[in-house]
This record gives sequence, structure tokens and C-alpha cells, in this order.
Amino acid sequence: MNKQESWVTWEESGGTHRARWRSESQGVPATLLPVDDTLTANAAFKLVSEGTGLLWRGDFQNARQLLQALARRVDKPPRVQTPRGGAPSTAPTDARTAFFAHRENQARRAALLGRVLLVFEPEHSIALRRAPDVKAALTEAWGEPSGDASVASVRELQGLIGAHEWRKKGVEVPALGGRIHPWHGVFSPVRGEYIGLVAQAPLPAGAAGPGSLAFDIGTGTGVLALLLARRGVRRVIATDLDPRALACAADNAARLGVAGQVEFVAADMFPTGRAPLVVCNPPWVPTPANAAIERAVYDPDSAMLRAFLGGLAAHLAPGGEGWLIMSDLAEHLGLRTRDEMTAWIAQGGLRVVARLDTRPTHRKAADPNDPLFAARAKEVTSLWRLAQA
Repeated sequence: MNKQESWVTWEESGGTHRARWRSESQGVPATLLPVDDTLTANAAFKLVSEGTGLLWRGDFQNARQLLQALARRVDKPPRVQTPRGGAPSTAPTDARTAFFAHRENQARRAALLGRVLLVFEPEHSIALRRAPDVKAALTEAWGEPSGDASVASVRELQGLIGAHEWRKKGVEVPALGGRIHPWHGVFSPVRGEYIGLVAQAPLPAGAAGPGSLAFDIGTGTGVLALLLARRGVRRVIATDLDPRALACAADNAARLGVAGQVEFVAADMFPTGRAPLVVCNPPWVPTPANAAIERAVYDPDSAMLRAFLGGLAAHLAPGGEGWLIMSDLAEHLGLRTRDEMTAWIAQGGLRVVARLDTRPTHRKAADPNDPLFAARAKEVTSLWRLAQA
């Protein structure tokens, strides 16, 4: 099989077939092999472990069952070697070591399970027995049918269907008094505690009432920009580099009736000018992402955090504040120190006015079986109120 830009080819039924490769999170498998319901889970596991992509040609529901069987094999704990005369070795206790081991396992799992593939017809349908109607989900993610067949993994499809359902139903955000509708590829505001901090923090002078202005950096779904508008900021300029995020945020603004207050701008960081309030919720973990959607969580070398702190003072109006929303999980994982962060604040010509803290309420924070539970149990999410030094 060859990859030419975003295209893949394979041999089947005596002919060569060509389709567009559809994945934002994984590379093309080294080999494509058409398979069907006669393939056993053990044989499938051997093939995907060797780098082969399984182009499923059997019953659609059986493909889902095969994926589950592969997941059980991937997730099976490795056999523990017991040293002669000693106790079995244990999992790493160092938080940093545990984190990187967890990330490596996640990447391996995604790569192996992502090799169970489907062919999508040019009109965004699946020509398999018991296949669902996925045209709406695929059109939202891939755009209108282009007349070409596509290849993507079963897991990719599951993500597209999940994104479609989230976009339809939305996510309830109590602080907004409404719902946010995330689009495919735009990170959903599932960590509600940081939104609550933005709802509670006192607005600085100039960020409320007639003529008030705020910037929201890296807006994503637009949740923080819309919350500021709901709090009375008359004009909010929200930036993002991802066109999908900007379209998603504009859609949410229209749904919530604040489209006239919020302007969405394609920009790497700051818009031009200064504002009495500049808000940013950058990715919290300073390591590379394994998939495109993870870029909302993982920020290699704290690049966005440092860019925000380095440029904030030049975009604050006199007496204004910058609100930095950050978790300290990276500190508990040994990936960044508090001293590094406070040094970046000082180097940016900033001082800390105050800090609002809260504890995470998501499921993993209370799950002792989570590989990172020791660090998550200590995690605090903070809103840092920063001003020019």
C-alpha cells in the first residue's frame, strides 16, 4: 500500500482500489489487508501488532466486537517477572515515570486499535451489513461528499458519531445557564470547575458596563468568551487558530443570543490593542499530544503558557487584569515546577493580584484505579489574577 498525500491504495478482488485517508490522529498502516468475519481475534491481534491495517469487509457489528476483543488483549496486564527469592516487581511509583508510562501505553493502544479500518462510500455511507447511517456525522466532520471513497478506523468513526451526538445535544454549563455545543475536533468544556472560577472572579474596572472590553485567547468552543458576555462585558474579542473552533464558537454565541457582543478573530495569540481584561485557559500539561484533539490539553514545553505570560503586559489596558486558568497537575507529575511558572510571570513584567482555587470534580480525580491517581488527588485548578508589575 502506498500513501500519496492523503490517499491510500490496496489490492482486492484482482484490482487496485484508491481512497482518501481520513485520520487526524494516526499515520497510515504499513500494509492494508481486506478481512472479514472469518478472521479470529488472535490472528487480528497478531496482524495489527505487526503494523497491518485490517480493511473490514464483514458484518459491521462484528467489526465492533472484534475491536472490543482486541482492546481486551491490548489492555491485558503484562506478565510480572518474579526475581528469584524476591517479590514481584511493581509499577513505577515516581509520578513522572508513571505519567510517561501511561502516555506510552495510551499511544500504543490507540495505534493498535486504530488499525481496524472501514471503507466509506463516496456519499459517506458504509456498504456493510448492519451498518448505521453515518452521513450526518461524516458530513459535519469531513464536509459535503466529494465523490471519493474514504478510509478511516472504526475508532475514528466512533469518535465522529460521539462528536455528532455532543453537537446535537450540547453540554450543560450551569455558569452559563445554557448549553455549549462542541463540534468535531473542538475540545468540549467537560472540566466545569474552571468555568466556575471565571464566573466568580470580580471583573476589573473597564471590563463591566458601557464600553467594556475583554479578550479571550484560544477560545475553543467559546465558552469563556460567552460567559464574559453573559456577565456584562459589552464587547469580547475571542481568538483561535483553528477555523473549526472559530465556527463552533460563533455557532454557540448565536445559540446563546450573545453574537452581537462577541467577535471571533483568527489569530495565534492576542488580537491587536489592549483590554481591561484578558483571559486565557491554555493547555495544562507541557508534553506533546498523541492526537489532534489532545492539543487542548497538552502544550509541549509550555509554549502557549509562556507566550501568554510573555505578551500579556503589552495587551493590558492600564489597571487591567489577565486571568490565567491553570491546573497544577503538571507540578504533581514532575513536569513543571511552581518556581518556573512564577519566574515566567515575573519575566513578563507581571505581578499576582490574587488567586482563586478550586478542586477538580471530574471522575478520574476520585478513581484510585487511575494510573495517575496519586497526582490527580492533589490537583488544584486556579485562576491567577495578574496585573502589570
